[in-house]
Amino acid sequence: MSTMRQRPPPTRGYGGGMPYAAAAPPPPPYEPYNIIPIQNLLADHPSLRYPEIRAVTAALHTVGDLRKPPFVRWSDQMDILDWLGAFFGFQFDNVKNQREHLVLHLANCQMRLDPQPASVDSLDPSVLRRFRRKLLHNYTSWCSYLGRKSNVWLSNRRDYDLLRRELLYVSLYLLIWGESANLRFLPECLCFIFHHMASELNQILEDYIDENTGRPFVPSSYSGENGFLNNVIKPIYLTIKTEVESSRNGTAPHSAWRNYDDINEYFWSRRCFRRLKWPINLESNFFATTNKSKRVGKTGFVEQRSFWNVFRSFDRLWVLLILFFQASIIVAWEGKTYPWQALENRDVQVKLLTIFITWAGLRLLQSVLDAGTQYSLVSRETVSLAVRMVLKSLAASTWITVFAVFYARIWSQKNNDRMWSAEANGRIITFLEAALAFVIPELLALLLFILPWIRNLIEESNWRIFYWFTWWFHSRIYVGRGLREGLVNNIKYTLFWVAVLASKFSFSYFLQIKPMVGPTKALLSLNDVKYSWHEFFSGTNRVAVILLWVPVVLIYLMDLQIWYSIFSSFVGAAIGLFLHLGEIRSIQQLRLRFQFFSSALQFHLMPEEQLSSTGVVTLVKKLRDAIGRFKLRYGLGQPYKKIESSQVDANRFALIWNEIIIILREEDLISDRELELLELPPNCWSIRVIRWPCLLLCNQFLLALSQATELGDASDRGVWLRICKNEYRRCAVIEAYDSIRYLLIQTVKYGTEENSIVRKLFIEIDHNIQIENFTKAYKMPMLPQIHAKLISLVELLMKPKKDLDKAVDVLQALYELSIREFPKVKKSTEQLRQEGLAPLNLTANEGLLFENAVEFPADGDDIFHRHLRRLHTILTSRDSMNSVPKNLEARRRIAFFSNSLFMNMPRAPHVEKMMAFSVLTPYYDEEVLYGKEMLRSENEDGISTLFYLQKIYEDEWRNFMERMRREGMEDDNDIWTDRARDLRLWASYRGQTLSRTVRGMMYYYRALKMLAYLDSASEVDIREGSEQLASHRPMNQNRGYDGLNLRKPPVLRNLNRASSGVSLLLKGHEYGSAMMKFTYVVACQLYGHHKAKKDPRAEDILYLMKNNEALRVAYVDEVVFGREEVEYYSVLVKYDQQLRKEVEIFRIRLPGPLKLGEGKPENQNHAIIFTRGDAIQAIDMNQDNYFEEALKMRNLLEEFKTYYGIRKPTILGVRENIFTGSVSSLALFMSAQETSFVTLGQRVLANPLKVRMHYGHPDVFDRFWFLTRGGMSKASRVINISEDIFAGFNCTLRGGNVTHHEYIQVGKGRDVGLNQISMFEAKVAGGNGEQVLSRDVYRLGHRLDFFRMLSFFYTTVGFFFNTMLVTITVYAYLWGRLYFALSGIEGAAMNNANSNKALGTILNQQFIIQLGLFTALPMIVENSLEHGFLPASWDFSTMQLQLASLFYTFSMGTRMHFFGRTILHGGAKYRATGRGFVVQHKSFAENYRLYARSHFVKAIELGVILTVYASHSEMSKDTFVYIAMTISSWFLVVSWIMAPFVFNPSGFDWLKTVYDFDDFVNWIWYNGGVLSKAEQSWETWWYEEQDHLRTTGLWGKLLEIILDLRFFFFQYGVVYQLEITGGKTSIGVYLLSWIYMVVAVGIYVIIAYARDKYGAGEHIYYRLVQLLVIILSVLVIVLLLEFTRFQILDIITSLLAFIPTGWGLILIAQVLRPFLQSTIVWETVVSIARLYDMLFGVIVMAPVALLSWLPGFQSMQTRILFNVAFSRGLQITRILTGKRSN
Repeated sequence: MSTMRQRPPPTRGYGGGMPYAAAAPPPPPYEPYNIIPIQNLLADHPSLRYPEIRAVTAALHTVGDLRKPPFVRWSDQMDILDWLGAFFGFQFDNVKNQREHLVLHLANCQMRLDPQPASVDSLDPSVLRRFRRKLLHNYTSWCSYLGRKSNVWLSNRRDYDLLRRELLYVSLYLLIWGESANLRFLPECLCFIFHHMASELNQILEDYIDENTGRPFVPSSYSGENGFLNNVIKPIYLTIKTEVESSRNGTAPHSAWRNYDDINEYFWSRRCFRRLKWPINLESNFFATTNKSKRVGKTGFVEQRSFWNVFRSFDRLWVLLILFFQASIIVAWEGKTYPWQALENRDVQVKLLTIFITWAGLRLLQSVLDAGTQYSLVSRETVSLAVRMVLKSLAASTWITVFAVFYARIWSQKNNDRMWSAEANGRIITFLEAALAFVIPELLALLLFILPWIRNLIEESNWRIFYWFTWWFHSRIYVGRGLREGLVNNIKYTLFWVAVLASKFSFSYFLQIKPMVGPTKALLSLNDVKYSWHEFFSGTNRVAVILLWVPVVLIYLMDLQIWYSIFSSFVGAAIGLFLHLGEIRSIQQLRLRFQFFSSALQFHLMPEEQLSSTGVVTLVKKLRDAIGRFKLRYGLGQPYKKIESSQVDANRFALIWNEIIIILREEDLISDRELELLELPPNCWSIRVIRWPCLLLCNQFLLALSQATELGDASDRGVWLRICKNEYRRCAVIEAYDSIRYLLIQTVKYGTEENSIVRKLFIEIDHNIQIENFTKAYKMPMLPQIHAKLISLVELLMKPKKDLDKAVDVLQALYELSIREFPKVKKSTEQLRQEGLAPLNLTANEGLLFENAVEFPADGDDIFHRHLRRLHTILTSRDSMNSVPKNLEARRRIAFFSNSLFMNMPRAPHVEKMMAFSVLTPYYDEEVLYGKEMLRSENEDGISTLFYLQKIYEDEWRNFMERMRREGMEDDNDIWTDRARDLRLWASYRGQTLSRTVRGMMYYYRALKMLAYLDSASEVDIREGSEQLASHRPMNQNRGYDGLNLRKPPVLRNLNRASSGVSLLLKGHEYGSAMMKFTYVVACQLYGHHKAKKDPRAEDILYLMKNNEALRVAYVDEVVFGREEVEYYSVLVKYDQQLRKEVEIFRIRLPGPLKLGEGKPENQNHAIIFTRGDAIQAIDMNQDNYFEEALKMRNLLEEFKTYYGIRKPTILGVRENIFTGSVSSLALFMSAQETSFVTLGQRVLANPLKVRMHYGHPDVFDRFWFLTRGGMSKASRVINISEDIFAGFNCTLRGGNVTHHEYIQVGKGRDVGLNQISMFEAKVAGGNGEQVLSRDVYRLGHRLDFFRMLSFFYTTVGFFFNTMLVTITVYAYLWGRLYFALSGIEGAAMNNANSNKALGTILNQQFIIQLGLFTALPMIVENSLEHGFLPASWDFSTMQLQLASLFYTFSMGTRMHFFGRTILHGGAKYRATGRGFVVQHKSFAENYRLYARSHFVKAIELGVILTVYASHSEMSKDTFVYIAMTISSWFLVVSWIMAPFVFNPSGFDWLKTVYDFDDFVNWIWYNGGVLSKAEQSWETWWYEEQDHLRTTGLWGKLLEIILDLRFFFFQYGVVYQLEITGGKTSIGVYLLSWIYMVVAVGIYVIIAYARDKYGAGEHIYYRLVQLLVIILSVLVIVLLLEFTRFQILDIITSLLAFIPTGWGLILIAQVLRPFLQSTIVWETVVSIARLYDMLFGVIVMAPVALLSWLPGFQSMQTRILFNVAFSRGLQITRILTGKRSN
């Protein structure tokens, strides 16, 4: 369990009379530090150059005249935090941690001040004041809520004293928070502790005299080592721990124990002051030391497990739906075409008044449910709660009575008068007056909805009068007050929902309710039905009518979800269009806008120069920004002209662009060649234009050449204007010309006559161009010949061995062409000599011109060769290079990044002025780096993980090998030896590993360093830097061209990849800036265990720390001493680059074990004290990040300063990109579904609906807002299993604001195999089931206004609830059809023309539409927006061909099963899905274990219904009608049975199917005893599947039994259809049929008994018993055939009757297991259950075996499963058949 080590030296502390010298030894020469060495301000550290750090440190040292703590040796080095630590008994490392925390934060805040304070060396009071207000805001409002005076005393102080006092309060809060461990989940408990400790601090500061001792006051409750921890934190911690233990690992009902929320909400009432007192009274009944019966119970809310919670939490929605349904039926019953025609009838008008009776009834139901679930909250202290519960029930009952009486009086008067007389109308008026009084609360709510600020004012004020005013409506609680949004947002989401509700209600009335009225009347009027069975309610068809209506009602209740889906899809698309999403979808589109792209990059990523005076200019500045964006977006003006003239901007753009491209190369997404085509080389060779990437210039030069040749006779200006129409063409021409000039002047020796000729030639050409005389002076048709010779020259120069003679020949030919042929006017040799264009020496042999004048560039001159290759590309390229880069991910990333720069985002501040932030990743036990063995080891098909990755990422593997060779790898086999670490990294970066996440997050650090350099670098620095980079580019170090490899010594590059790109230019201070602004903490909970066990993961984590200097690892260390005692510590470690080893920075003792609640939030919570900055980004272990996105982080953080509605954001939602879509078609479906949710779904939730929560990661939290309000998630056991979303609930309830931003994205991995996906879906569905019970959902359902409540319901628990209703609708529909067929009503109705249509396909099979719209529409719309309509349609069609519908229908079943089961019985749990690659075949037994109860049994049940219906229905004789009515139900059956095999690699391989069946049979019959696992033994698995029934309550068991009774209906219905009954319909027939069940069980028991007794020893007796049973059975059948109407077919029919009955009995026996387990019956139940599972297994296996046996299905299935890879030309079949090619 733990690291068995000796007890460490006592934790350093202040208390207990220890001399301070012992507590803090004198600092050694070098003491390891976390981010900045505060203990040594003279150290050489880049952060210490900031005066702000010195200013804050100086402020902390102003201890001055404060009374010194007793028993402590005080020294001048100590500061305010040491002073607090000594007085209040805080741990030394906690003080050290919070000192750095405070210094960093205040220094960062002071840096952001604008304008800068007059004195930078002192802490600005406004900085501290703002921080104190933010940090203590929750405390202040808590005091106000409880009517207590705040203990933060600040008024009328001297400035110096005020500053110090504020520092003391802030430091005290941070020290309390830093040592509170699990109590950080209880924000108001921390307020309570702070309140009393601040009071004690005031007594010390005000020199109070202690009454008991007569000496100056000293707080006494913190004595001893770790005084604060032991005396304040530990008692409350132990109370939580005891409560958690009483929860029996979360299996006890939530109402039986107090979770984190209950304990925190105890501090929402004043009794906490009375009961707990201070120093804390440990005798109080709040603590676990009190007996359970006398202890404080649940507080604020009781979580009761019931489906009624959906009604309780969202009662307003259900009231609306029920009342509209009732009104619709009343109106539709009249049979008029339109509802307003019916409403003209006074009878209808009066009947409509019954909705008030229903409404009052629903109010009564709500009050009864409230009382029934929350009764345990009532105590002596909460009598008013009981009074309100009783009064509400009484009031509702009274209203029901009043309305019923008034309604009856109306009709009695009308009946007396035989008409609507004045008296009758008067009674209607009386009724309406009563109704007006009834709806006053609703009218009031409507008024406050229209005036949201008044509602907020009433709720947020703490005046008693308002409390009494709202007492009737809800309890006064601390959260959930003032949640109304501003008027504009109000209008937006109201319009949205009005449109949705109008559509839904019109559709429901005209297409669901009205068409049902005629058939219902027909059915009710159908007389003399001859029932096929014993009918209990004869003479009426009401049961049939109810069954006809049930599916319609269910669809009516759930189809609002579909309408929401439709509207949100289109609204989301419209908002996406306005956000400018998807404008650049491909590299081709980027090329068109690349010129503007460079300006957009400058505009958004480079900080603008700060304006002198703020305030006045803001409006002007906003306007200017808007105009700037508009120009960039629509290409107004010519931004590239500006860039060209300002070379600095061009260089700055080139540095950023090249760094992005270099990183794509480091990630192996592009090849070396692609890097050269994409990079923007720095300007050299005297080129006058910006050198765009080759990618943009390709083919342009040749097009310009052909234009010039064709337009030979046109004027210079005409030709040039034609060329200039394309900017890239213009640049290509000028760059080629300038490069050729430079090249020729360089190649021909300086000082020779030939060199002067070349120069003169270019001077003449330039002169002709200048005077626009070029086309007149030269023959244009000669240009292609010159072009061909120039290419020959360039190719010669590029060769490793250069041929001098050939070079001379080419130069001579060029000379002849240019001087003799090219000019239109021929010149004599004399003229040429005079002009300096021919050699002066007459005797010189002209043939030897250039012979001694050629000078080749040095072989090692890599820059020259790189420019030469570029020139060659420009001159020769005919390809449009649309496929560069080849890699789809690289293309997607470049396209998204470039598109995002044209979207609206805040302008970037300087790095020094940006908000600081941290990233926190909780890590438990997953892969860090794939090991060599894991990559090598092969599965049963002979496929290794590496082989699979090489095939899936074929181009990336090629690029990786190319990089390894360039870095010096001689032989490819060295990849397993010298380059093993690189190989492991390459593979790990393609999985879902910690190393991938760390690499991604460390891009923030790298980006900040580069941006800090660009912020501070001068023009000269940038220009020189560009040139320096040009000479250091390692990418091309020994890179040849066209297969020619220039061998040079490889450049040794550091493993951390930092030696490329801009990092070469950094001066040092950038590291300081980046460290101040960014920290990355990985909470590796088990790192201590891993180190102790020498687990390779510990070594890999150390490797990550070694290579990422900003990475910190927090873990929990367990130190064992003695036998029992264990001490727990939160430890932070880093790799110290100076000491070259891992060092421990902070070690803070915990009160006990870390994990009391859910593991992940507890892990986050213990590490959050080590994070820094204003913001914190929550990142999961399966995420990734991209460098180019990291560049935009400072823009994103600026959003915290912007108002969205009436509030600033507290969570910034960020878009995700699902990177696992390419692995298999399943992964593609999952990523498509997920992508539409994380983009379109969340976009609509944030705006206009204003209900976006936090759905996991990668959202950015306002750190100080959350750390004072309970942290980033909730951790109560089981109820908070979906811990992330509770952060969003908590944020909304406490008045936060969640926004969503789509100009930045983070990568995310998803599960890729069906079993992983199903476990994930099960976890999420179970989590939603728990949310339904939670107080957060109840409060949001009641505290949000009506329309936001609708948005909230339909996007959280409502989605799962409605998914479940869809499935229940299918059940209700089929059971109804079965009833009609077996009862005989269907036959009677077929003969009656009116009611025939009633039983036709009345529901028009809405299931198909629902299944489609649920999942498909948002995906199609979002895909169309971002990739275009045609690609989106193509993708959708492809997905359908890959059987996406099968998968979505299957996962709907998963969600339905686990959501329903969790609400009924509990049992939600965290399911580790494992995030590996799926190339492994899952055995049939494993699939059966996973899906038997959730899918297979349900599908078989539906299949049996459909079969029985087909064989006994009159309608099914018409095949077409039967197919039309049942096709979607059959699709459901097929999906639920076949999906696990269709999506299982090698699912239809005949051999594997045979082995699988053997394995399944062995598993069924395995008898391994008590210790066997579910994977080995059927019996263990069977008991595990019933776990939820052991923990469920009485109501859960009752409902389970009621649901199981449905299986007896088969027997009841089918028995009367048997020939043996002779058409009798008495109840006796059914009762007699139970003899069959008794006989069947009897036979089984006899055979089982005989087997057990004789099977082993006396086998002959066993055979004899079997023979007797067979003979008797045959005899009985023969007698029945002879003497009754019994037929052989009856045997088969009766199986369909009695097998379901047996299954129903087994299910009921499972519920009654506590009573049956000790009896003899139980063994029989288990044995028969085993046979049933065997039967189900055979039924499921049959179609799989058939498809495996048929030829061609295996390859088709492989194609379906791995189509993504196929379309990229990969050999997946090779992978799966294991035909390895080396």
